[in-house]
Amino acid sequence: MAAITTSNTTSTVEQVDQNSFWLRNKKWDLMFLTFSVIVTPLPYFLYLFGRDVFGIDDDLSRNLVNGFVAIAIGGPHMMSTFLRTGLDNNFRKNYPMLIRSSILIPIVVISLAFLNLELLLTVFFAWAALHVLHQVTYIAELYNYKEHNYVRKNSQMSMTSRAIDYALILTCLFPVAAYKIWHGTFQIGTNDLGRVIPEFFEQRWFFVTLSAIFVISLLAYIWKTVQEWRTKTINLPKTAFVVITVVVAFFTPFLPNLDTAFQGLNTWHSFQYLAITFYIIKIRQSYGDLKNDAPLVAKFSAQTKDSKGLYLLSTGLLVGSVVVFMLVYFLAGIVRPDMSQNQHFDTAYYTAILAFLWIHYFHDHFLFTDFETLDGAYQNAGVAAGD
Repeated sequence: MAAITTSNTTSTVEQVDQNSFWLRNKKWDLMFLTFSVIVTPLPYFLYLFGRDVFGIDDDLSRNLVNGFVAIAIGGPHMMSTFLRTGLDNNFRKNYPMLIRSSILIPIVVISLAFLNLELLLTVFFAWAALHVLHQVTYIAELYNYKEHNYVRKNSQMSMTSRAIDYALILTCLFPVAAYKIWHGTFQIGTNDLGRVIPEFFEQRWFFVTLSAIFVISLLAYIWKTVQEWRTKTINLPKTAFVVITVVVAFFTPFLPNLDTAFQGLNTWHSFQYLAITFYIIKIRQSYGDLKNDAPLVAKFSAQTKDSKGLYLLSTGLLVGSVVVFMLVYFLAGIVRPDMSQNQHFDTAYYTAILAFLWIHYFHDHFLFTDFETLDGAYQNAGVAAGD
């Protein structure tokens, strides 16, 4: 995980490059945000390796990969959100309705898991795609925020430039997905989502429209980037991050096994999320009141100089998902004894994961509006540089 030293204020500040475009420094940004893209194909390779080399059944190999990703990185990333929300006394005090309304999400998830699993998965993948892309726009805006508040003070990025960035990011994942929906091949594991996707979206015009918007956005982005390069105003860290993300997100849906293909994107997304979340917590530990606001989080954060303690705490919170999985797996066999073994597993797996994952999405749509969250590191780096 993100190795963030916190033995004293000076050691933390030394790792922050206040005057560059990098969010923390070149090494950290490339390792945890941009070049961590190398983890994206690993789930699919593991799935193929299990199926074609060891002769494991296709669905079993897929589910083994799902389980591994969930435990190793997807689950901890999901639970790490609560280190900043549910386990933070100050957050609960300031946003009580956000916390209280979250209880409605598990009720919806459990109900849909038994009544209509395909509908549950359709909503899940739609929301998951939006969440992943929202994180991309959030990171892009963190780069913008630092550039215009610390590197090029008082400079402004035009709304047109931001709109082009957002348009490209928010459309890159959908042309190929729309093509598969149009041809009735949008299937996640053993679940055919075409059964619940409204016929309105299963049309050629929907695919053509999304593709046209993406192409226009791509051309506009290329034009904008060339202009920024010529005028020497380009933010290279942000541009590299956006370009790599768009390329990977666009081509991922081409893979035949969409379940495992999207697990690859989820792995990269989760890796980035853990790095940013733990970095923010470490900043609060160094310059804020983490010990008073979130004593349990502070205790685990202080266990090691890096973020292993925070990772262990996030992973430990997965016991909640394990309990839900066991309960639903037991009940599913009673409520619907005629379901297949794959459906039985999928019902329990997606219920256990989505009950917490959707709360994670819900909270993050709020957290992803906080662009000042890294200010503590930048401001203290500036003080250290002045000294």
